Amino acid sequence: MPTKTGIGGPIPDGQDPEEYDHRRRRVLWSMPTGLFVVGSRAGDRANLMTANLVIQVSTTPKLVAVAVEIGAVTTGLIRQSGVFSISILSRADRAMVRRFVKPATDVERRPDGTLAAIQREPVVEVSGGVPVLATAVSWLACGLRQTVEMDAGPGREGSHVLFIGEVVDVGETTDGGEEPDAEAGHLDLLRMEDTRMSYGG
Repeated sequence: MPTKTGIGGPIPDGQDPEEYDHRRRRVLWSMPTGLFVVGSRAGDRANLMTANLVIQVSTTPKLVAVAVEIGAVTTGLIRQSGVFSISILSRADRAMVRRFVKPATDVERRPDGTLAAIQREPVVEVSGGVPVLATAVSWLACGLRQTVEMDAGPGREGSHVLFIGEVVDVGETTDGGEEPDAEAGHLDLLRMEDTRMSYGG
């Protein structure tokens, strides 16, 4: 059993802490993950955030979890509103996700006040008023069911908060009127390894 604790967590006996931390990061980075855009909104404040720590965690009920950095704008908005969205993207949109690695500063609204674009990318409002990218292959709207505060041990704050939401609405974008066919491999979805970005570990 590990007896030492380093910056990144427990270190097994007999391991060099720095070498072990590098190896642990490489292994964690090798885990395949999708790359998504998480939407959040509280009142007039709306945001889109690039995220890869997203996964379905239950089939009954339909629950999806997203881990968000504790100090992120998205964390505050989800805490306030209790809703969030997930835009699922095509590999063709890999360059777009870089627009959402920092808090949104460019939010456009239509004359009726609804959201039109964030960082110059068209959006639509879904259940709860949260934004999703208009170009998303598909999307989920979730109502917050549980918040898990992930501490790093006695007196240490964790890096992320885990938000678990129940799917309350979904949508798909079809191309030419055809239904997406995941079984036939027609969904070429964006994954972390499709970019030069690295996050996690």
